[in-house]
Amino acid sequence: MNQITTIAEARAGAMSETQIDPTLDLEAEIQRLKKEKNAIILAHYYQDGEIQDLADFVGDSLDLSRKAAATDADVIVFCGVRFMAEVAKILSPEKTVLLPDSKAGCSLEDSCQPEAFRKFREQHPDHVSITYINCSAEVKAASDIIVTSSNAAEIIDQIPLDQPILWAPDRHLGSYLAKKTGRDMVLWQGSCIVHEQFSERELIRLKTQHPDAKVAAHPECHEGILRHADQIGSTRAILEYVIDGPDQKFLIATEPHIIHQMEKAAPHKTFIPVPGADGSCACNNCPFMELNTLEKLYLCLVNNGPQIVMPEELRLNAVKPLERMLELSKGIPLKKEASAVNAA
Repeated sequence: MNQITTIAEARAGAMSETQIDPTLDLEAEIQRLKKEKNAIILAHYYQDGEIQDLADFVGDSLDLSRKAAATDADVIVFCGVRFMAEVAKILSPEKTVLLPDSKAGCSLEDSCQPEAFRKFREQHPDHVSITYINCSAEVKAASDIIVTSSNAAEIIDQIPLDQPILWAPDRHLGSYLAKKTGRDMVLWQGSCIVHEQFSERELIRLKTQHPDAKVAAHPECHEGILRHADQIGSTRAILEYVIDGPDQKFLIATEPHIIHQMEKAAPHKTFIPVPGADGSCACNNCPFMELNTLEKLYLCLVNNGPQIVMPEELRLNAVKPLERMLELSKGIPLKKEASAVNAA
């Protein structure tokens, strides 16, 4: 848990999972509470399909937060993990931001603690710090530029060649970007426990069984997976590749809950998740994302918590590298987006 950003639990008189009436129509109750509280539900692609189907928006973390900021909702329920809910709070400080399970963290965030990151920066005072959005608000506040997997390469390409770069926290994404951009970057040695688990041996076995299948992989995967990929990109880029392209069969090397959206959009195509090391474990499922359930989604609306609480000074420091990202991202109207962030 971050030392500054906290999750406030609504404890007094709060209902627990054991107190939920088993005959309750949870989906109907969630919809009723959402309307009653003027709430909006966001779901990341890695959430269970039943949560995705209830959400107002399904997507990548930053995209979801920006969409929520543009609404008149009073409450944002972020079905994802803590750093995602923090970004929603950074962009919408006037809104109540709820996270169904307070323990829904992220291995990348856990691998890069704020104090250790600050020392990392102090050891490289002449480097610009480019940090993946999968990190805490405190690490964002200590960074120069925040990036996503979809815009990182184009932003790195705009950094002067004589300017050394620090990259955090995912070493596999950093290594991929270093090769793609030709830049020599000092990499923080973090990784995603999900994408770390994909097995090159199992992928090769699947490719042999399905020679007509294309491989789509997230750049958080290690090189053993990426070297076999036909498409490497963010969750949104992978989704667009498999839906819009002419190919009919795909091996998916990212968290498999995204396949729910693929099957909804292209039911005539075949999507096969790449397994972990032993070919049978569910280690390619994010254990943090799976902490959120329909029951917890219902309870967070009932209890008005767990809730993201963030000091304004931290929020203002954390929004600066996000604004810098918008400045450097092609195709994003800076004035419009920056004013929206500032107004938030």
